[in-house]
Amino acid sequence: MLLFRWLILLLLLGAVVSFMFYAGTGQDRFKRYGLTILKWTLIAAFGFFAVLVLERVA
Repeated sequence: MLLFRWLILLLLLGAVVSFMFYAGTGQDRFKRYGLTILKWTLIAAFGFFAVLVLERVA
């Protein structure tokens, strides 16, 4: 469980760094990287919370 928390935190940090590079350079590839990382982070977070809810129910 701690591993997933750290993974989500590091992915969010990676997205923030990508958006900072985009703001600094103006290159669209960094915005795409940031949005892709953010999308997969949200999918991982929803999956993590779904497992937590299923553990409570069962």
